Amino acid sequence: MKIAVIQFAPVFGDHEKSYESLMPLLNKAKGRQLIVVPELANTGYNFKDRGEAYRLSEYPRNSEFVDQLTSFCRINSNTIVTGFNERSKHDIFNTALVINKKGVVGKYRKIHLFMNEKDIFTPGDLQPELFEIDGVKVGTLICFDWIFPEIWRKLALMGADLICHPSNLVLPGKARQAIPVQAMMNKIYIATANRVGSEGDLTFTGNSIIAGPDGNLIASASTNKAEVIFAEIDISKSRNKMATPQNHVFEDRRPEFYG
Repeated sequence: MKIAVIQFAPVFGDHEKSYESLMPLLNKAKGRQLIVVPELANTGYNFKDRGEAYRLSEYPRNSEFVDQLTSFCRINSNTIVTGFNERSKHDIFNTALVINKKGVVGKYRKIHLFMNEKDIFTPGDLQPELFEIDGVKVGTLICFDWIFPEIWRKLALMGADLICHPSNLVLPGKARQAIPVQAMMNKIYIATANRVGSEGDLTFTGNSIIAGPDGNLIASASTNKAEVIFAEIDISKSRNKMATPQNHVFEDRRPEFYG
């Protein structure tokens, strides 16, 4: 599978202008089967309170932003994983949507909320799942999930080849250190799509990365520019779980000692 990760700055509170900013980057990535877009790409991130976030949230089924991405996928035969400010009755979720030519075919709602997100979003209520895309088993996580090894291991044990990781990271260097380690420990690919720019008192750190099952960086973006990075997924590498000729990273586990 050929994948692309888009790094850009959504326009806060304006999904139309956000899509206009995203479109040139999507066109650069359109030849790739899977495209990963940052967290909360339809609205931006730094809400003053829950009321503002709710006002700007959208139902996926009634979202022009989703409709535009669906149309792009229909024309170019892509799948897109994008962050999305999702309204669901009285709740709002920090969500990752999986979109193809048919529309939304899957979603993950962020379960580990970061700092002020706890005052704004409802914690995710869906079990993480895998989506098969052109023979590749793909999972999704969001931003601060990076610090919790259990959720990466869960998806890896389920059979993930690749985990897409839409993000709005603000702690310089932290996730960039952790993500390749998660990839190496689970022998999977990880595609982290971070954003750039500032909103209020927050500055986002860029440095979107794609890491491979050996823990090495396949591609890396700058700290402050909108851009696209690319990689190719070799599932024979993500499905070979041998750390040494005698050590299997899953079969050698001893869960009875882990508590």
